[in-house]
Amino acid sequence: MEDWGIRPASAADVEAVAELRAVVLREDLERLGRYDGQRVRQRLRDGFAPEHTWVIEVGGAFAGCVSLRPAEDAHWLEHFYLAPHLQGGGIGTAVLRGLLEQCDRDDTPVRLNVLRGSPARRLYERHGFTLETEDAVDVFMVREPDGAVRGA
Repeated sequence: MEDWGIRPASAADVEAVAELRAVVLREDLERLGRYDGQRVRQRLRDGFAPEHTWVIEVGGAFAGCVSLRPAEDAHWLEHFYLAPHLQGGGIGTAVLRGLLEQCDRDDTPVRLNVLRGSPARRLYERHGFTLETEDAVDVFMVREPDGAVRGA
């Protein structure tokens, strides 16, 4: 695994995140017949919340991001993107594990949605996410907190 770290996001990160989102989601959105480069970037800009987002850096350079947005009954894992050339090297797993451990300590369920057919779904399933509902485009998943971690 490469030398990596995470830092809190700032409003200045929005364009780098929007661009990475367009790159990472393109193949899945094209397969679903829903890719529009401008729309995919604008949706990120419209919903970007730096106060709930962290930037992943590799070798000091922007490499990805992840958001964990608090909601009434859970936290929503959103905007979890890693540069394609870094996927599969363990960074995403390490980032996800750290976020989930914090949610376990706080006794907080985590929800997310992933595009149908996305290989990212396997990552989430390996970390305890299960199917909640799905539609023609999205698969909604939930992970209940691990009580063993909370009690540690």
